[in-house]
Amino acid sequence: MSLLEIRNLHASINGKEILKGVDLTINKGEVHAVMGPNGNGKSTLASVIAGKDNFEVTQGEIIYQGKNLFDLSIDQRAAEGIFLGFQYPVEIPGVSISNFMKTAINEQRKYKGLDPIPTFEFMKLMEEKKKIVELDSKLANRSVNEGFSGGEKKKNEIFQMAMLNPTLSILDETDSGLDIDALRIVAAGVNALRSKENSTILITHYQRLLDYIVPDFVHVLYEGKIVKTGPKELALELEEKGYEWLKYE
Repeated sequence: MSLLEIRNLHASINGKEILKGVDLTINKGEVHAVMGPNGNGKSTLASVIAGKDNFEVTQGEIIYQGKNLFDLSIDQRAAEGIFLGFQYPVEIPGVSISNFMKTAINEQRKYKGLDPIPTFEFMKLMEEKKKIVELDSKLANRSVNEGFSGGEKKKNEIFQMAMLNPTLSILDETDSGLDIDALRIVAAGVNALRSKENSTILITHYQRLLDYIVPDFVHVLYEGKIVKTGPKELALELEEKGYEWLKYE
C-alpha cells in the first residue's frame, strides 16, 4: 500500500482553479521533489495535503495510509504524521520553543492514546535533535522564531520536524532565502531524518537544493498539473532550459 495517493485532484482559490487534475503516488522511504514556476499550484498542493482551508477541493481524492484525508481535520492530519514546513515560518511571541514542542508532542501522544512524555525523556530528545540541525541552545530557549534570521527560522523548522518524527514531511520552499551554509545545515538535517518508514515532498524552484537532498523522483507541476516526472537529472534539465519548453513536449 502506498503512503500517499493523490487522484485527479482539482482545487480552487476564490473561484479560480489552481490544481487541474493532479495525480501523484508516494511510497514510504521516498523523497519527491515538486518543481515549477510561481503560481502553478505547488504551495496549493502542499496546503491541500496539510488541510489548510484557504482553498476549495472541487474534485478528486487523497488517500493517506489507507484513510481518506478529507475526512481528517488539520489537527488530525498532524497527529497522523503529516508535517508542513512553511516558506515563511511565523513568529509566536511569548511561547518558548521547548514549551511549544512539548505541547505538540503531547497532543500527538494524546491522539494515539499515550501518556504525556516524561520531562527527562523530552529533554533528552531535545538535546539529541538539536545536534542534527546545529541549533544553538540559546535559540532553543527563545520564543518560537521571534527575532530569528531566515536561516535560523528554517533550522528551527527542521528541528521541529525532527522532534515530531513525521511519516510525511512537506517542505514548501524551505531553501527560499537561505545562504549556502544555512542550506547545508537544513539539508543535512533532512537527510539525517530520512528512513524507510517516512517520506518527504520537497517543493522548490531551484535545482541547488537537490544538490544536497537527492530526490528519488522529480515532478514538474505546470499550469495545475504534473506534466513530467523523471529522475534527479530532470532538475538539471529544468535549470538549463527553464519551464517553457515543457509546452512543446
